[in-house]
Amino acid sequence: MSSLADQEHPFAPAPAPAGLARDESFTAAVAAVTSAFGDATRRQIYLHVRDGAGVTASDVAQRFALHPNVARHHLDKLAAGGYLDVTLDHGGSGAGRPAKRYRGSERAAALPAPPRPDQLVVTLLVRALDLLEPAVAARMAEEVGEQYGRSLAVLMAPGDSQRSTRAAMSAIAEALTARGFAAHAEAKGPATAIVRDSCPFGDVVAAHPVLCAVDRGMVQGLLAGLCGDAVPVQMSSRALGDDSCASVAG
Repeated sequence: MSSLADQEHPFAPAPAPAGLARDESFTAAVAAVTSAFGDATRRQIYLHVRDGAGVTASDVAQRFALHPNVARHHLDKLAAGGYLDVTLDHGGSGAGRPAKRYRGSERAAALPAPPRPDQLVVTLLVRALDLLEPAVAARMAEEVGEQYGRSLAVLMAPGDSQRSTRAAMSAIAEALTARGFAAHAEAKGPATAIVRDSCPFGDVVAAHPVLCAVDRGMVQGLLAGLCGDAVPVQMSSRALGDDSCASVAG
């Protein structure tokens, strides 16, 4: 008689082929690093900011002879990828909003591959979701994703909630790429879509597509945090039978 340890767990997802899992992880890692550091000026800005006490976009613009908006664009892309931390500088005087101050983050010191959820934690999560009614599980997963998305938006752009939907979607694609989704933004007529080439949940999501609701919630939370208002998001997922994994807003 076989022991419990010898039996296949009914809720354990089928493991992905080792080569495929490595390929997807490598692709996501390359996409994340290339997106953040593929621009020569941005690399120099990162090296300048990394070991300092913190800089503003104006500081970087002056140091590299850039327009302040261009400097801010580079800094925000690095922040979206998690390579810089952003805080609000309330030390100045006068009218207007406090300036953002950018510093090197702990994550940037090692530049690791995008995180992939621990297999045991994911298995536990899907087991718990399976105990709920499908509609309840999807709603809970989406709420968790949205809360996480809002918290990411605060880290990416504290005090800043006035971006256009198109600009916000580009920043969100950067943030998702840094977290293992290998995402990019593209125009869909008047709307903007975020298309994902890989998923940090791996093959688990194929057996438990309710996890896609976490992704949908993340995008909605990020949009709310970056745009200031709730923006409806339509989502497609290969796990649900669609041709691609994408979120469309606007």
